[in-house]
Amino acid sequence: MKTALVVIDAQQSFAHRPYFEPAELPAYLAAQNRLIEGFEAAGLPVVRVLHVQPDPTGADPFSLDSGLVRPLDGLRDFTAALTVHKTRHSALVGSGLDVWLTQQGIRQLVISGIRTEQCCETTTRHASDLGWDVIYVPEATLTFTMQHPDGSPLTPAQLRARTAAVLEGRFARVMDATAALQAVTTQDAALA
Repeated sequence: MKTALVVIDAQQSFAHRPYFEPAELPAYLAAQNRLIEGFEAAGLPVVRVLHVQPDPTGADPFSLDSGLVRPLDGLRDFTAALTVHKTRHSALVGSGLDVWLTQQGIRQLVISGIRTEQCCETTTRHASDLGWDVIYVPEATLTFTMQHPDGSPLTPAQLRARTAAVLEGRFARVMDATAALQAVTTQDAALA
């Protein structure tokens, strides 16, 4: 089964949001970069997805005019097999990614990027519903503290755990970066 790594919204825009928390960034980047390196070494495609919001003033850090819709500082440099811009939570809505994946014969996706419970989870659910086999790698996702309706905090660790629990066995196989790379490279080597 041909597999692609999807790197969602790993862009500098987030560093310019008031909720950005750099504490978990090193661990995220280590896992994300390990996935990218492993896919490159195996000759498997890596897809870059960037979130874009229209704002000709450039005030929104997700506007192309801001200059911040570029790879996150610290992200491993890679040549993307495809780069798409999205304006919705799912990377599969209106970006052309679904068409490209189908044309390339890709049947399995490894999902990573920013934010865990938003664009990464939404893309995972959407891809599964469209028939792709999905591996979700929580350690290669990044998110930020949110608040429950009562004002109590919901930490990044809690968000990752919750997302993994709701996706596992329903929409994806949840794995760490090492297990995901082993599963993908063993599987794709068997097909070669």
